[in-house]
Amino acid sequence: MRVAYRVLAYLVAIEVAVQAAVMVWAIAGLGIWVDDGGVVDKTIMESSDEPFPEVAGFGIHWFNGMMIVPAIALLLLIASFFAKIPRGIVFALVILALVVLQVFLGLFGHEASFWGILHGINALALFSTAVRAGMRTQGPAVAPSMTDHAAA
Repeated sequence: MRVAYRVLAYLVAIEVAVQAAVMVWAIAGLGIWVDDGGVVDKTIMESSDEPFPEVAGFGIHWFNGMMIVPAIALLLLIASFFAKIPRGIVFALVILALVVLQVFLGLFGHEASFWGILHGINALALFSTAVRAGMRTQGPAVAPSMTDHAAA
């Protein structure tokens, strides 16, 4: 289970990096499209047409952030109960809390752009916490307590 915990923790970090990459890709494509004369308005945002190829980055960002990352964080929490990693459950809970906060900040960012700033900062906290959680698996497993030896 330590391997599962490590893989899931690093997957969260990788997904955060993917999230950043696809957003930059989409925004860069949007900028090029606007420079070439494209106009962004509500009809473009609600259209099923793809005005530029990089618009797929917005969809990937939404799907990963709303579905994939929360699922991985939840699996990490489940694995943490069996992995016997010192403070592994605490790290998994913090990661899950940061993911939940990230989802809400992303949703609120559509209402007020200020939340987008916190969405970016929270992504950095989530990435670093997930990397740190993965690194914790390299140490020894939790040693059995004295009461465990007495019971045996």
